[in-house]
Amino acid sequence: MAEYRFDAVKARDALVQEIRELAQKQHFSRVVLGVSGGKDSTVVAALCARALGRENVFGVMLPDGEQKDIADSMRVCEALGIQKRVVNIGQMHEALRLVTDQKGEAHGADEFAVPVSRESDINVGPRLRMTTLRYIAQALDARLAGTGNKSESTVGYCTKDGDTSCDFATLLNLTSVEVVQVGLTMEELPRELVEKTPTDGLSGSSDEERLGISYQDIHLYIREGTCGKPEVDEKIRRKEQSSAHKRAMPLALDPFREV
Repeated sequence: MAEYRFDAVKARDALVQEIRELAQKQHFSRVVLGVSGGKDSTVVAALCARALGRENVFGVMLPDGEQKDIADSMRVCEALGIQKRVVNIGQMHEALRLVTDQKGEAHGADEFAVPVSRESDINVGPRLRMTTLRYIAQALDARLAGTGNKSESTVGYCTKDGDTSCDFATLLNLTSVEVVQVGLTMEELPRELVEKTPTDGLSGSSDEERLGISYQDIHLYIREGTCGKPEVDEKIRRKEQSSAHKRAMPLALDPFREV
């Protein structure tokens, strides 16, 4: 395996150029994305603003009821000067629960009951968020920018038909570690938000707590072939294999191309 070297500035500039070229090729000038206040959506918002102009980037904050760190999302939009909007999906989520979780009280003898499932309920959030973003993007004649990264995709830490759904996958060829490095090259971004501990904003736990694996170990597994811990390599490998069905690739931008 060739020695791995990462040039964050080069990757940043390549992604900005690729967004511009994609916009020209597909004849769009506006981009919509969900802004969570975490590093991935923060970096994508900044890349899109550099590529298309801040007035053409629409950041949507999508709390599910109460979001304790929504101030971080607001701060991203204000720091970049992009368009912003808050759409609370809490009522939509509750409505879905009401019409599906009947606790076995079916309307007819031949109807099955929907069991209460914490994982299913957690995954509703990303799916409702994506439906909302699609609705807004189409209304604005805009494209939907994806914010997932390669580390999440590799271990399946993503929701099928939720955060995996987009028109272009901005960061899908960068690991979580590399996204931070790219973000730190952009002076317009608050450093603490780029380095913020990743969470899904839904479960109450950090990404690494839910995964039981550090993003540094996933990064080394992807780029070096091993994180140096055989038992962790095997855990990552199992997650990678079992989540293969989630990786029906959207258009993945290439940060390693020559500009």
